[in-house]
Amino acid sequence: MSRLFDLDWQLLADSCLMIIAIFFLFLILSYFLFNPARKMLEGRKEKIRNELETAKTAMQNAQSLKKEYEAKLKDVDKEAEVILSEARRKALANENAIVAEAREEAARILDRARVEAELEKQKMSDDVKREIVVVASLMAGKIVSASVDSAMQNQLIDETLKEMGEKTWLN
Repeated sequence: MSRLFDLDWQLLADSCLMIIAIFFLFLILSYFLFNPARKMLEGRKEKIRNELETAKTAMQNAQSLKKEYEAKLKDVDKEAEVILSEARRKALANENAIVAEAREEAARILDRARVEAELEKQKMSDDVKREIVVVASLMAGKIVSASVDSAMQNQLIDETLKEMGEKTWLN
C-alpha cells in the first residue's frame, strides 16, 4: 500500500468517518439547536415588527386625536366667545331696560310734581282771590262808611294797597 501524502489509509478512513460524524452531528445540532434559535429569532423579529406596527398605529391615532382635540379647543374658544357675547348682549338689554324704567319713573315723578305745582298754584290763586275779595269788601265798607269824595276814595285805595303790600300783587 502506498501512502497518500505520507498518510496511512486507516488515518484517512478515520478522518473521513470523523468528518461524516461531524457533518451528521452538525445536522442534528442544527436541527435541535439552530432551528429553535432561528424560530426564536424569527418570533422576536415578528414581535418587534408587530410592536413597531402597533406603535406606528398608536402614533397615528395619537396625532389624529391631537388634531381633533386642538379643533375642539378652537371650538371651545369660539363657544366661549359666543357665550360671552350672548352674556354681553343680555347685560346690555338689561341695562337698557333698567334705564328705560328709570326714565319712566322720572317722567312719572316730574308729572306728579307738575300736577302738585299746578294744584299749589291754583290754591295760591284762590287765596289771592279771597284776599282781593276781603280787601274789596273792606274798601267798600270804608267807602260806604266815609261817603267821601273821589279824592278821599283814591287816598283810601292807596292806603288799602299799602296795607296789602306789593308782594300780594306780584304773585
